[in-house]
Amino acid sequence: MKKQFFSFLFVCFNLSLVFAQQTVVKGIVKDMLTDQPIIGVLVNFEGTQLTTYTNELGAFEFSSGLPLGEQILTLSKVGYLNARYPIIVSEGQTLSIQDMMLSLDNSDDDLFTITLSDDELNDDTSGADNISGLLSASQDIFQRAAAFEFSSSFFRVRGLNSENGNVLMNGIEMNKLFDGRPQWSNWGGLNDVLRGQELSMGLAPSSYNFGGLLGSTNINLRASSYRAGGRITYSSSNRSYTNRLMATYASGMVDGGWAYAFSIGRRWGNEGFQDGTFYDANSFFASVEKKINDKHSLNFVGIYTPNRRGKSSPNTQEVFDLKGITYNEYWGWHDGEKRNSRVRRIAEPVLMLNHYWDISEKTSLNTNVAYQFGELGNSRLDYAGGANPSPAYYQGLPSYFLADTDGPDYAGAYLADQSFRTGGQVNWNRIYDANLTNNINGDYAAYVLYEDRSDDEQLTVNTILESQLSEHTTLNAAINYKRLKSHNFAEIVDMLGSNTGYLNVDSFDQVQFDLQNPNQVVGEGDTFRYNYNIDANVLSSFLQAQFKYNKVDFFLSGSYTATEYQREGLYQTETYADNSLGKGRKLSFTGLGAKGGFTYKFSGKHIFNVNAGYLSKAPTIRNTFTNSRENHAIVGDKSGINITEEKITSFDANYIFRSSTVKARLTGYYTQMQDANEVSFYFADGISGVDQGTAFVQEILQGIDKSHLGMEFGIEAQVTPSIKLTGVASVGQFTYDNNPNLVLTSSDFVEGLNFGEAQLENYKIAGGPQQAASIGFEYRDPNYWWFGATTNFFANTYVDVSPLTRTENFYLDTDGLPFSDYDPNLARELLRQERFEDYMVVNAVGGKSWKIGDYYVSLFVSLNNIFNQKYKSGGFEQGRSANYQSLKEDAANPKRVFGPKYWYGRGPTYFLNLNFRF
Repeated sequence: MKKQFFSFLFVCFNLSLVFAQQTVVKGIVKDMLTDQPIIGVLVNFEGTQLTTYTNELGAFEFSSGLPLGEQILTLSKVGYLNARYPIIVSEGQTLSIQDMMLSLDNSDDDLFTITLSDDELNDDTSGADNISGLLSASQDIFQRAAAFEFSSSFFRVRGLNSENGNVLMNGIEMNKLFDGRPQWSNWGGLNDVLRGQELSMGLAPSSYNFGGLLGSTNINLRASSYRAGGRITYSSSNRSYTNRLMATYASGMVDGGWAYAFSIGRRWGNEGFQDGTFYDANSFFASVEKKINDKHSLNFVGIYTPNRRGKSSPNTQEVFDLKGITYNEYWGWHDGEKRNSRVRRIAEPVLMLNHYWDISEKTSLNTNVAYQFGELGNSRLDYAGGANPSPAYYQGLPSYFLADTDGPDYAGAYLADQSFRTGGQVNWNRIYDANLTNNINGDYAAYVLYEDRSDDEQLTVNTILESQLSEHTTLNAAINYKRLKSHNFAEIVDMLGSNTGYLNVDSFDQVQFDLQNPNQVVGEGDTFRYNYNIDANVLSSFLQAQFKYNKVDFFLSGSYTATEYQREGLYQTETYADNSLGKGRKLSFTGLGAKGGFTYKFSGKHIFNVNAGYLSKAPTIRNTFTNSRENHAIVGDKSGINITEEKITSFDANYIFRSSTVKARLTGYYTQMQDANEVSFYFADGISGVDQGTAFVQEILQGIDKSHLGMEFGIEAQVTPSIKLTGVASVGQFTYDNNPNLVLTSSDFVEGLNFGEAQLENYKIAGGPQQAASIGFEYRDPNYWWFGATTNFFANTYVDVSPLTRTENFYLDTDGLPFSDYDPNLARELLRQERFEDYMVVNAVGGKSWKIGDYYVSLFVSLNNIFNQKYKSGGFEQGRSANYQSLKEDAANPKRVFGPKYWYGRGPTYFLNLNFRF
């Protein structure tokens, strides 16, 4: 490496004058292992927008608009390590650079194996998610650390959820309209064909769409873009799945103007790190392209990744203390195997047709049509005629007996302790026995297993224009239309031994789920409980102008979005007989966006960049309807406050330093969100003005304001040709900025309860650590082996607070009158937001490559949390102790009965990847 570096510097200074009036930089890029030219390498003048790609001979050339003096050329291509070459550009001379080398990057074998959506902590409450997939393609040191080092702690860049970043495939946005988030499972297991990513970070301009606060990622699936050849990969892990096998082949462009790429994969395992979390996933991909002529090309893509996985439960600290951090309450033994009652199942194929039109050398038009359809199901047990089947149900834990109103029942607590320690899992045999007994007695089933289903059909059509109007100006524009029809219902998937059917009536209050079919008896494969459609139409457009000069670059971008939602009830629910069947009112929202930024280049080494933006956007479907399973009601119906678009203002400033040995970025940012809504579902205990004070409720939090303020820093130093040092830090403060309005609705009080302001201002927003840092090193040997290690620090992780306990409901008894013994000081202590302990995690990675004839073999290994650090990665307060009296009593118990529920991070895990390329 050292010899090549000095050889390269020698070449840089051998300038040959070809045209006195023209400045030219050209060169050839080769594979260091094979010495063969590499096609499609992105060559960029660092700190500028000057880019080009190598041709089939590995050659590139720049001949206009070149910055003079000391510059750095960066070479990048998926599957290779980035390279940076210092050069000197002299006016009117030609710089010819030969034998520029790129090395294969084995570390990218872990790309997308941070498990993406497989690491969703809680699908039902959206308590946490991670965006490692959105960031994993970035070469920015901070973004890579966020994706690989911080993701296992569910760190969120700038404290933002994944709906703030857009994921596109061939220019088609893949974020779900239901919650705005990308559904990574729709393309999981296709790592080899998802590596071609174009990432714009934050508010930076994108060629495809307006983007979100976290930027956008376009994944290029064109058949002609894949390197010709094949790849077979085997992986082993103890994270989500235990085995993975993938095979991929791409033809490159062949005679007749055809190109194709195929990939198949399978991931499976009886159990991941959490108990009972099986994994069963298959993946299929095909991309076929026909180059019609020099201007037109058609590409077809098909993706199908059916997958099933067992989910894991959040637990109270009492449960973790009894069973450990791998405990999962959702499974139990059945016929000698672990059977999980909560299974997430996804089967949503994606079909795309893309037309690429090079109108001229400087103008292109990309028109796309995509159709996605299929099923998403989450299973769970229903127990109309039986006891709660949860093995961690609070009445079966020691804390319940210790909290006995007549004094602690130590004997009962001991028996519960022993029973839970030795068992503590779903008792499938008892469930089947209960149903068999009901068969004999002629009664309906006591238990069934059912799925909450969403069967979506979405059509997307868009067209994307890019035109270089002049040497300094580029125009981007796009129009996009989406049409969604989402059928949502509950379906019985297993009668669990019953042959007498199941009554489609709410067992708690005997309310008919469907008045059109009263006392309906249902069986396996039948719909029950709820049944409705959601129709959505979204029309959006964006226009952007980019201006690039030697010292200054700047851009301006604007967007317009029209969104429509409408619910159609297929059941007439008895509680909402006048507001559930048929079509509800059509809701319309208008979203506007504007952003801009400028970059000032003090020199090739020092760059300053500022971006600012404002956008308003429609609430997601999830946060528009208060309880779409039962009625047409929308957010604001009970509060008297009209639902409106969410408003976001954001700003960031960046200082970037780049030299031949050091790259660094320092960023300051501020984001304010206003008028957001959140709808949550839970069982509340201690509700003022309600008989018994208990009910299953829908909590509507309206008009939420949040602020996200912080700094990011990343640095990497190539101290020798073989050794690289890295350092990353993120310091943020993410808080509620106001006291939003809180309304409860429930079938037990149809008119709803408006509790006014929830005192959330200055509470921290939950969702991973608000402060994180990493230091590490990497050694790469010239003999194609490498290893590295990082030490990662995390701080300021908070529990998600219960808004209901921060309203007037907290100091009111169930009769609506204030508590006579209310103590403000004690109340303040009870409502103090829990902050988790700070922690440190050590990770290590390594790999080796071999060339065997014309074939290549590479091995990659990563080890996470080597020293088995135990830490809470998230959690939320329960709504069971919703007022002062009940929370005070619960907190005074020897063990809390309704303490917060937590997620713990994984202990030591590994990932091994072995691939064979031909």
